[in-house]
Amino acid sequence: MVIGLDCAEPGLIFDRWLDRLPNIRALIERGVHGPLRSCDPPITVPAWSVMMSSKKPGTLGIYGFRNRADYSYENHVIANSTAVKEDRVWDILSRHNKRVMLIGIPQTFPPKPVNGILVGDFLTPDIKAEYTYPPEFKNEIAEVVGEYILDVREFRSDKKDLILKEIFEMTRKRFQLARYLLAEKEWDYFMMVEIGVDRIQHAFWACMDKTHRNYRAGNSYENVILDYYQLVDTEIGELLKLADKNTAVFVVSDHGAQKMEGSICINEWLIKEGYLALLEMPTTPTPFAKLKVDWSKTKAWGDGGYYSRIFLNLKGREPQGTVDASQYDRIRSELIEKIEAIPDEKGRPISTKVFRPEELYQTRNGVAPDLMVYFGNLAWRSAGTVGRNSIYTFENDTGPDDANHGQYGVFIAKPNGGKPGAGRLEGLQIQDIAPTILRLFDLPIPAGMEGKAIEGVF
Repeated sequence: MVIGLDCAEPGLIFDRWLDRLPNIRALIERGVHGPLRSCDPPITVPAWSVMMSSKKPGTLGIYGFRNRADYSYENHVIANSTAVKEDRVWDILSRHNKRVMLIGIPQTFPPKPVNGILVGDFLTPDIKAEYTYPPEFKNEIAEVVGEYILDVREFRSDKKDLILKEIFEMTRKRFQLARYLLAEKEWDYFMMVEIGVDRIQHAFWACMDKTHRNYRAGNSYENVILDYYQLVDTEIGELLKLADKNTAVFVVSDHGAQKMEGSICINEWLIKEGYLALLEMPTTPTPFAKLKVDWSKTKAWGDGGYYSRIFLNLKGREPQGTVDASQYDRIRSELIEKIEAIPDEKGRPISTKVFRPEELYQTRNGVAPDLMVYFGNLAWRSAGTVGRNSIYTFENDTGPDDANHGQYGVFIAKPNGGKPGAGRLEGLQIQDIAPTILRLFDLPIPAGMEGKAIEGVF
């Protein structure tokens, strides 16, 4: 049984609130736990697929939700299930005649056949779509929970009360469906992912974090994240009643969370430094896709998001490339040095980290970025828009957002058979989860998996 909590933060679960989460605390006390190093980049897509395939983003060829489809300037694809070409755990288990029950795991829409039941994820457009396998199972969902909620559609907005209501309702329905599957269906492997943890932290982190620039003492939402973690803990307790002593239980997250300090407008900076040229400068914040770029004078451009991807306009690769292959490494080194030196709005250093993808991935499929930037070691977001006349903004270009991601998620496991756990483990990697699950099923671990089974679980 794998209970996935998207974005669950180890500092909150293991330290700050452990005494208030009795079901999670009981799992920790009789099992194993530790911080789980996420992939690079530590974002929902591709992190859950990394976890379940034991392949890094470079091998998967998935570097975020939205990826360049080719080396043209305009073609992009959303990385739904069709982008995942590697086996994930349930594909292997299905081939070995194990019954799998899967709910809400990112990158499972559109659904592919499994030996069991699959309910798609938040990338599903709406419940009118065919989001289950088999397709008719969605009628059963309606009978069990009524109108199923795939995601909170406006979690990046100022509609705080509505967001809160929807998150709690969505989570209760997801766990209700989980209990139904566990109680009424035959299963060998059950996995669900609850996206609400991610949504509530992005929407309300500033309400509870006294160090956040937007924190207001005595605000009415100060305890909502704790309240939500306690709801999730209660729901986990109900699921555990449906697992016998021979069931191994994992509680995992794909990455953690931290306060967001602000955003660095990467393309504003690239224009200022002479790497990106526009035919016409916008007067209001404008997404990159709508800019009139002068590609004949552009050396580099960047994407916004929780981290920034920077692409060089390389001759022979991009349609109007300007950078000679002989200049490629020199320009990358120059950009790394300059970007890592960008201070905050008051001139203070922020510890930005810039990576060449070959430093992170031995294999690089798809269209990998030329550089990957963690502004402020992920405490600052990257904004791709141009037109603010500043490289700093404290208004997110995709709507209000209080939190960015942290590089460590959560790993908690209760070994099967009632064996005592090994306590706290260090050095755990997100790609270690899939081989650990296969070993629990006494199945061979495929040679291409990039992680290793976690010894303290057996």
